[in-house]
Amino acid sequence: MVRVSGKIKRLLVDAGLISEEAWTNARDKGGNVIETLLSSGTLEESALLEAVGRAASVAPVDIGRVTVDPSALEAVPQDTCIEFGILPISRNKDVLTIAVSDPFDVLLLDDLKRRTGCQIRQVVGSPTVLKRAIDRVFQTGEKQVESLLGEVKSDGELEVAPEETKVEDLSALASTAAGDDAPAIKLLNLIILQALKEKASDIHVEPGDKHLRVRYRVDGNMKMVMTPPKSILSALISRTKIMAQLDIAERFAPQDGKFQVKYEGRTIDFRLSILPVVGGEKAVMRILDGSNLALKLETMGYEAKSLADIRKAINAAYGMMLVTGPTGSGKSTTLYSCVHEVAQPDVNVVTVEDPVEYRMDGINQVPVNPKRGLTFAGALRSILRQDPDVILVGEIRDTETAEIAVKAALTGHLVLSTLHTNDAPSTITRLVDMGIDPFLVSSSVLCIGAQRLARKLCEGCRQPIEVPEKELLGVGYTKDEIGSLKLLGPNPQGCGRCHQGYKGRFAILETLYIDDTLKRMIVEGRSSLDMRVHAVSQGMITLRRVGLMNAMRGRTSLEEVLRVTLED
Repeated sequence: MVRVSGKIKRLLVDAGLISEEAWTNARDKGGNVIETLLSSGTLEESALLEAVGRAASVAPVDIGRVTVDPSALEAVPQDTCIEFGILPISRNKDVLTIAVSDPFDVLLLDDLKRRTGCQIRQVVGSPTVLKRAIDRVFQTGEKQVESLLGEVKSDGELEVAPEETKVEDLSALASTAAGDDAPAIKLLNLIILQALKEKASDIHVEPGDKHLRVRYRVDGNMKMVMTPPKSILSALISRTKIMAQLDIAERFAPQDGKFQVKYEGRTIDFRLSILPVVGGEKAVMRILDGSNLALKLETMGYEAKSLADIRKAINAAYGMMLVTGPTGSGKSTTLYSCVHEVAQPDVNVVTVEDPVEYRMDGINQVPVNPKRGLTFAGALRSILRQDPDVILVGEIRDTETAEIAVKAALTGHLVLSTLHTNDAPSTITRLVDMGIDPFLVSSSVLCIGAQRLARKLCEGCRQPIEVPEKELLGVGYTKDEIGSLKLLGPNPQGCGRCHQGYKGRFAILETLYIDDTLKRMIVEGRSSLDMRVHAVSQGMITLRRVGLMNAMRGRTSLEEVLRVTLED
């Protein structure tokens, strides 16, 4: 129940927004007085928020358009939120932002400070909208499933085809299914639809003690979306297994599969991973939407120097280009863009991937299948007998694959691949550590790119921020730059079109082109630090520097740059 103090009554009466009689009549009807006044039209919501916000010096906010931060929800128990009608919406270190309808409840404010150990920043929202938001966030049990399933459309907008077999119309199944599995079919349909609409990259379905947690990864960050009852877990996991043609009877071993979805006229691939955990099985679905794939290098947003280095490498007659970075840093997208650039009718392009993430016309794509004896190394050997001009190796994981890739690069083939290293210069050391002769490394590698993904600031609600000069100097800005620097930051509440002030991601890339001096340094066994110093002297723009340049342009925040890049 959303609480309403007597101070709000006096405020509204004194401001002439309601009369004593109207308040008394609304109170006599039972329930929440403010909700009754709003629903009857006696009190305007905008007038209420303006009066309360001005009197308490608290900013009003449209709770219905705010994306709730899961870390904020974890700070306050669910029972407390429901009992006192409050909703934590964001958390920045030790500052917790909480939406309330009554900012005059000092005792509640003190209690929250004590319980959370945080400074509390209040924002005021309409009691009716706040109540709906609390119900949406904390709904549990069968009531939640019914409300969730009520959102599922049955107009055939989503079709699922396991392994390119007969297409199933899940929307039709959701509306006609009977028996114990019907709620699971409908709920999974809703989870997938909502993830596609929010442009999520991954869907997580996790068992808890009493409820499931359904979370999306949007722009690299996890987002809680619903908490269905745990009773539906078994049917929900079984449904995902059926779609991916996995063994529904196997519940104690990991399983991996894939399926396709046809949505709004396009085909979207899903990779499914099932893992036994405490409390049941966890399902993670990776969404591979080819329509979001930017295949033109000039649209990737790279710096001019990096773009020139990449183009110089992929237009070479032979050699190797490597892209490095952690999982989920966009390496595959960069490689696909390179392949798209060089793929012509007179060029034979072959890829070996585990798995094939995006399908491209005119490209021969080989999926690795270790269970059937087709490894990266084995597939690469076979590819070399297919008369290729360009070879894309999804990832160099072992010495054998690295040796074959290097030999291919030295025998007239252009090889594109990825490695897991922190920056471009350390990739050289990594190849040598894998057992590749330094002379072969220096002779084969043309260019190395290290990549990260950073969130873009929402252009609709980004706002100016002030950062002390000492901190700016510490992160890498020069005094000349600081003089005219105008940094922008995210609005933590967002604007309804973004997620806490960010919308979308872009690539931050540093490229190291192997010149003659670097080749000598590799053969001599010089350290990656020495190679970095030389590369920077020759114009290499480091990851941190690329990030700082984009922060200066207002494309991302300084905080985001420091999060995704290491100090030079």
